[in-house]
Amino acid sequence: MSGFQRVIGIVGLCGLLGISAGTVYSADESQSEQRKYYVEDIKSTMMEHIRSTVDDKGIFYMHDDKTNEKLALKFVRIHDPVRQIGSDIYFACTDFEVVGEEGKLYDLDFWMNDKTGELRIYQSKVHKEPRWSLLYGWYKQPRYTFVNDEIKYLY
Repeated sequence: MSGFQRVIGIVGLCGLLGISAGTVYSADESQSEQRKYYVEDIKSTMMEHIRSTVDDKGIFYMHDDKTNEKLALKFVRIHDPVRQIGSDIYFACTDFEVVGEEGKLYDLDFWMNDKTGELRIYQSKVHKEPRWSLLYGWYKQPRYTFVNDEIKYLY
């Protein structure tokens, strides 16, 4: 009796006995489960993306889709917490400093998924842009906020 015939026999027997068999796999079939990623995986993916994207001076370039500028930035940190959105999207928020302008920070958001078989960045956006205040110095002005993990633009 082949493996397939055994599986069919088990499913049929379960049906006769009134037992719900669910999905049954033979020994040579593999069940494809969606991989779960953790904080370390998300941060590691972010760091690898940054390492593979910066130039030889450590400068990270990003196109600002609102101002149409090419930003030259230095990585500062990944914010905690990173998170999962829905069942297959992961998210990290970061700070990058404008090259040559201490304290002038952009807050960049990154979305990732594993549609290619491994966790990869598929979208990035400027979340907060640097603004200057005589009273406070440099601060980060948000362009959007999140409502139920969806972007809502503020202006």
